[in-house]
Amino acid sequence: MESINLIATMEDVGQRLDVYLTTQLPDYSRSFFQNLIKQDHIFVGGRPAKANHRIKAADDILITIPPAREVHITPENIDLDIVYQDKDIVVINKPQGMVVHPAVGNYTGTLVNALLYHCTELSGINGEIRPGIVHRIDKDTSGLLVVAKNDFAHRSLAQQIKEKSASRVYQAIVENNFKEDSGTVKANIGRHPVERKKMAVVNSGRIAVTHYKVLERFGIYNLLELSLETGRTHQIRVHMSYIGHPILGDPLYGSHNQKFTLKGQALHAVKLVLDHPRTGERMTFFAPLPDYFEKLIEILRIRSKNN
Repeated sequence: MESINLIATMEDVGQRLDVYLTTQLPDYSRSFFQNLIKQDHIFVGGRPAKANHRIKAADDILITIPPAREVHITPENIDLDIVYQDKDIVVINKPQGMVVHPAVGNYTGTLVNALLYHCTELSGINGEIRPGIVHRIDKDTSGLLVVAKNDFAHRSLAQQIKEKSASRVYQAIVENNFKEDSGTVKANIGRHPVERKKMAVVNSGRIAVTHYKVLERFGIYNLLELSLETGRTHQIRVHMSYIGHPILGDPLYGSHNQKFTLKGQALHAVKLVLDHPRTGERMTFFAPLPDYFEKLIEILRIRSKNN
């Protein structure tokens, strides 16, 4: 039985409990939490909760998740682009198309399967399914992420992410030319009210802030640099779509009429900055754009010059 304790903040006030839980723990669905509530596995202030409970500031929420069916995660000899590694952390340049950790429908071929083969030790804080995983990147987003090899490193990295002292910088190709050279999107993100696999800009969501800068223009397409003040699920993809500049190739938030044969969104984490958990050294890592991304830029440059 896994126990998770959450303390609501002022940002969360007024949300239904089941909606709040899906924003806090996006690996689980709203119906999953509703079932837990019916089974008295969720308590607010020490009392069994109701799905329509409206969150109050400082609500103390305890979730107990019954054991899932036993799943054996097999180490797999999958090539990894390891940017850096020591006894505490490993920094990976994740390829597009790789799922970070096992879940329903993806119990093999994940980053975790590969890590279990390449690393003898990983932190156990996130359990058997997600050993070492401190933060994630979407399946079809590529780029840098850091993995913790022990619980000491995991706690340090998680705290850095929470305090925003650790950060990532992304590059993306988006549709529709920006009038300005830079800007900020500040719009709440939560679960889509109808399409439950999607996130959306909704008033009841959690605050989300994305900064962007135009690096290069290719007619109706722009190459952007993006950085986040918050780390909401699908944040960059949702915010760019919301302001009318969906990421090229995005199958969930992008245009239905895709003009390029892409296997996912053109979004790559190019830079990762963190303090080493043990030494405190400020460390910066870079990951070059993948080949498909570079080729796409060249195609767009040629097209924009010919138009």
